[in-house]
Amino acid sequence: MNINFQYHNVTASDRLEILTSKKLDKLFKRYDFVVNADVYFKAQNTSDVDKGKICKVRLGTPGMALFTEASNSTFELSVNEVARELETQLRKRKEKFNKK
Repeated sequence: MNINFQYHNVTASDRLEILTSKKLDKLFKRYDFVVNADVYFKAQNTSDVDKGKICKVRLGTPGMALFTEASNSTFELSVNEVARELETQLRKRKEKFNKK
């Protein structure tokens, strides 16, 4: 699967890309209808110490794309939250496919 990484106000990180790729590869293997993924990392100044490290992911699937984002104190927490949300969305999408 094709994963594109983009960074905004953040230095590119191989460690983040590897972590994210592992999480997304699990989803790609479980849900074979996923075509690609676009991952965005963004650092935002905020007064809330538990927010500001944003991870956004858009998955290309037949029909319409799935999108989710999370903002936490670290990028790792944001990646984990995004992966959980995408798992939920993909499960629902697969149920729709199976009903047809």
